[in-house]
Amino acid sequence: MKKIILASIALTFLFSCKRMNNSKKQEVNEKWVSLFNGKNLNGWVVKINGYLLNDNIHNTFNVKDGVMSVSYKDYDTFNNNFGHIFYEKPFSSYRLKVDYRFKGEQVPVGAEWALRNSGIMLHSQSPESIGLNQAFPLSIEAQMLGGVEKGISRSTGNLCTPGTNVVMDNKLITEHCINSTADTYYGKEWIHMEVMVIRDSIITHSINGKEVMRYYQPQIGGADINNYNGNWEDRIGEPLERGYIALQSESHPIEFKNIKILELDY
Repeated sequence: MKKIILASIALTFLFSCKRMNNSKKQEVNEKWVSLFNGKNLNGWVVKINGYLLNDNIHNTFNVKDGVMSVSYKDYDTFNNNFGHIFYEKPFSSYRLKVDYRFKGEQVPVGAEWALRNSGIMLHSQSPESIGLNQAFPLSIEAQMLGGVEKGISRSTGNLCTPGTNVVMDNKLITEHCINSTADTYYGKEWIHMEVMVIRDSIITHSINGKEVMRYYQPQIGGADINNYNGNWEDRIGEPLERGYIALQSESHPIEFKNIKILELDY
């Protein structure tokens, strides 16, 4: 019996090692690319509401110990200084991985809804096309939320639609935000988010390896269309097939790491 048990343990170990090796080989073969080098903000473009392109006021976006941080330690108050940091080139079909965690306290005068709130902007307009006093880019947002009060659900991985609409269950969705099926995370732990974007066809959000949101046909639209610099009113209903990726600064400190992309051939 002892020999059988030992043989079983050995086979389980070998199978686990093989699976781990196959997983590593698969990730290598899939050619994931790091968008963030862990050293500086090279390859990224900053746009903060009320300021010119790449005016990274008060060092809002910075890098320390291999982590990209949104910091408000040099702010006295928050004057609607919503910001975004864009990767320098647009994408169309891809998978994107980001690890994030909320830290510290919200900057004074930050909006209540922005407490432990951030996100990934997908299929965004270019940073160069954003108006000086434009708070958010026209885009699809994979929202990151942290729990505030124990026992009160505040799911992460939600969908928000600044200047856009999507289709769910064969219906055009015009609500600004739709909750996902994800859990609520109250602490400072790292959360793994992954999105899959297939042109103007389908977008999914996953949290810690579990799909929590799926929708289709991202397109220009929304009741707030006049808030975005450009002639978007003439393009309502136009499919969003590609765009920029951006991370948010919305008044609560947050950290990002392991920002990787796998471009897809469809």
